[in-house]
Amino acid sequence: MHHDNLILILVGGFVLAFLFGMLANRLKLSPIVGYLVAGVVVGPFTPGWVADQSLAPQLAEIGVILLMFGVGLHFSPKELMRVQSIALPGAIVQIAVATALGWGTGLLMGMSGPEAAIFGFSLSVASTVVLLRAIEGRGQLKTSIGQIAVGWLLVEDLVIIIALVLLPLLANMGEMGGGAAIAREIAWTFAKIAAFLALMFVVGVRAMPVILVWIAHTRSRELFTLGVLAIALGIAWLAYAVFGASFALGAFVAGLVLNSTPLGHNAAERSLPLRDAFAVLFFVSVGMLFDPSTLIREPIGVIATLAIILIGKSIAAVAVTSLFKRERGEGLTIAASLAQIGEFSFILAGLGVTLELISHDTNNLILAAALLSIALNPFMFKLADRLGGGTKPKPIEEPAA
Repeated sequence: MHHDNLILILVGGFVLAFLFGMLANRLKLSPIVGYLVAGVVVGPFTPGWVADQSLAPQLAEIGVILLMFGVGLHFSPKELMRVQSIALPGAIVQIAVATALGWGTGLLMGMSGPEAAIFGFSLSVASTVVLLRAIEGRGQLKTSIGQIAVGWLLVEDLVIIIALVLLPLLANMGEMGGGAAIAREIAWTFAKIAAFLALMFVVGVRAMPVILVWIAHTRSRELFTLGVLAIALGIAWLAYAVFGASFALGAFVAGLVLNSTPLGHNAAERSLPLRDAFAVLFFVSVGMLFDPSTLIREPIGVIATLAIILIGKSIAAVAVTSLFKRERGEGLTIAASLAQIGEFSFILAGLGVTLELISHDTNNLILAAALLSIALNPFMFKLADRLGGGTKPKPIEEPAA
């Protein structure tokens, strides 16, 4: 039976996400696995109550905006600069390896070249939420392992953000005409985005502290939280409506701008509960898109996709860390932290489906591999600890001034 009530979606989504999230936690799995399973339960591919398929994606869009806002709030250029010598080439190599493996696997499964490329690219970026929670849970966030893993992930995030900007342009290449027209369109898009970034980092960086201090003087916690969310959503809308960028990019930039203000840490804390709530709805809505029968119909495809994430990406990470003479245990732990995919893969694959660049079957393979890789991530850390021999992480050298 279908229900169109927003209240029913919120109640059903939150209650089931809580129950399955608790179950996943009891099983020593990431709660995200529980949120995705909750979405599967209320999705159209399983019996029982089915959530409104038209309203859920809109809630997911808000979740994406707030997730990206959170990524921007926690993005630290200083941390990235400290580990850029290994994080930058490491992320590029791992993205290239995963994309190439996915492209080859996709072609073998009968996908077209562009679809196979997007399929592989979707497998190349790890989940920010999963990685941060795993590293924090191990107490390694402030160690060299945590710094390299987070810096590596930040590079991957930036690459995916650029891809989200370019993908709609590449999808419309046939309508644009020749190469010159395509080049002009890409140049115009990046010019608009550059204008948006200039506005934010020239005007926004100066105006935002003043606005936040003015709101803080009201001594109202509710107004401060509301002001932070209004700024995040407002900048996201400005990026989309005026500069032709995506909501996700606008929200990411909003987080970057607020992160650079004196009250940025306070803003992050105030917005955290609502960001977490809508992030849960985002994962639930992603689970609603997953057809569990894919595990039965395409077992070889699921296993091959999962192998790219768990084995292909891990080998690439270990190879890069070994090249930079990091300890074996350190390299294995970094590889384990990146051996999963999550929210950015969902966003990229979802955009590919919307633009009709990838099929729902391909999207189902990505969702299945994401769910399984997140579920198996704790075991990847245990394997890394066993093979690593408990070596201590080496310090990160400070960059030359």
